[in-house]
Amino acid sequence: MPNIEIVLVGPLYEGNVGSTARVMKNFGLSHLVLINSCPLGDYAFACASHARDVLEQADLCTLEEVYNRSTLTIATTGELNKSVCRSLRMPYYTPTEVRELIKDVEGRVSILFGRENWGLNNEEVAQCDVVCTIPSSPDYPILNLSHAVCVICYELSGLPRGTYTLATHQEIDPLYSHLDSFLDKIDHPDFKRENTMILLRRILGRTKLTIREVSTLHGLLRRAEWHIDKKK
Repeated sequence: MPNIEIVLVGPLYEGNVGSTARVMKNFGLSHLVLINSCPLGDYAFACASHARDVLEQADLCTLEEVYNRSTLTIATTGELNKSVCRSLRMPYYTPTEVRELIKDVEGRVSILFGRENWGLNNEEVAQCDVVCTIPSSPDYPILNLSHAVCVICYELSGLPRGTYTLATHQEIDPLYSHLDSFLDKIDHPDFKRENTMILLRRILGRTKLTIREVSTLHGLLRRAEWHIDKKK
């Protein structure tokens, strides 16, 4: 199965952190990452119950470290964009669709959950490859943090082992930089730049690029640049 890690970004309540550790262990996941977490005390460990080991071994790091070391990053959100004119939080996938997306992946998949009061911010979502949401009632669509983690963990439990290795962020980020510079070369309008780059990240994120595929795209861009420079 892919190496799945559950990443809590700025959790506010230790009970939710402890309960997250518990539901992770219920469904066979053990790699918990905490970023700017609230202090964890006896209540967190009481909520974790027999998943105390998951809580004790939680990785404390920065969000930038998560992005850099992950093969695929998935942002979970209850706030959605339903217009193609606003690309930040679309296209979005259900947990079942995410399972299909990552089931054949060999690599680190990081699933990000935001703060209890306002979730992940736009910048954090923009840096992720895929957006996931849990179908829920429009009357009250926002789930409790640990409940949301439970739904995702249930859907991803028992995944078969992956069959190929994806390009990591360290390998794919230079491709995004190359695409960004290519937009300069073709005089892409500045006011469209940010939205275009987000869309490119969404497209490439869900294609699950291998290292060879990244190299091929670099080659195509370089060939196009050569022809553009030759004509100039």
